[in-house]
Parts: sequence; structure tokens; C-alpha cells
Amino acid sequence: MSLDPTLLDVLACPCPKHAPVTEVADGLQCTACEAVFSVRDGIPVMLLDQATPGPSGVVGVADPS
Repeated sequence: MSLDPTLLDVLACPCPKHAPVTEVADGLQCTACEAVFSVRDGIPVMLLDQATPGPSGVVGVADPS
């Protein structure tokens, strides 16, 4: 998978911190909550309810500080 670098510059996780995402083997990973978002037919699916949760076990619940 290789997304346009310009698209990656503007994408952000919809978690409370709205952190940037990075490309990983499974899709796009939030740099704050570490949720992984899939990419279907070249389109990132940036929906928290369809993401794979990060290690905290709860997608979208990032440290509010």
C-alpha cells in the first residue's frame, strides 16, 4: 500500500487528540492512540468504530493532556 504523501500530510485520526497517522502494513496507524485504520480500494476508512483498537483497548480514548 502506498498512499499519496500529500494525503498523508492532511489525514489525522478522529481520536480526541486528532493526531497524525503513519502507514503500517495493515493500513494507517494513529501516532497517539495507535488505532489502525484500514484502507479499502485505496481509500482510508477513518472511522473509529471500524478501526482496530490500539494497546489501550479502547479506540478514541487518548490521554487528554
